[in-house]
Amino acid sequence: MSIRAHRGFSLVELLVVIVIMTILMTMGAMGIRNLTGGKGTSTALANTEAVFAEARSTAMGRGAPARVLIDARDINDQSNYLRRIVIAAQDIDPATGLPRNSWSLISRGYTLPDGVFYSRDLSRNSGMGGASMQPQAMALTKATDTGSYIVYEFNSQGLCTTPGATFVIGSGARPKGSAPIVNGAAKRDFAGFAIWGNGETSAFRNPAQIGDLNSLKNF
Repeated sequence: MSIRAHRGFSLVELLVVIVIMTILMTMGAMGIRNLTGGKGTSTALANTEAVFAEARSTAMGRGAPARVLIDARDINDQSNYLRRIVIAAQDIDPATGLPRNSWSLISRGYTLPDGVFYSRDLSRNSGMGGASMQPQAMALTKATDTGSYIVYEFNSQGLCTTPGATFVIGSGARPKGSAPIVNGAAKRDFAGFAIWGNGETSAFRNPAQIGDLNSLKNF
């Protein structure tokens, strides 16, 4: 009875195994990255809907307009630019109980997760013929808060002043000193909702409802 000699793996076999392992690890890393990005936008969507609900409730409770503001002041501010969301309310004169012509921040705000940004290109203003949302100057009581913001407003009855306007966020990268840019792998990693006339929000259930993602290059 002969005994077959045992031999090790050849160099070619080892190389094949290494190549297969590299491919599997790359695919796994891509899957984890996509899963993380999707989780980031999903969590941010729920939190921002809560911010809008708070602004609406504030407007009705105070009997004066309230606004959701998306920070668009300093493109070099990587922590806040198109990421920080706050609520501002029109000030009330304590003597008369009537609204003043000034606004103040009333919340500490919410900052979108790393790698998630507000999309000016995909967020639309139905009151402007469906044009992209544009920043506007906001003079706030605290001078350091004054600057340009994307604005969504609720009146004293809690009604949205731009019914049908949309709020869209997505995953991307932000090179220093420039606006956020959409990653190729994140073309479909967007989420958002519409704000109706009664102040309620309705989340998008399909990426096709958001806009032309294929032609999107930046936020």
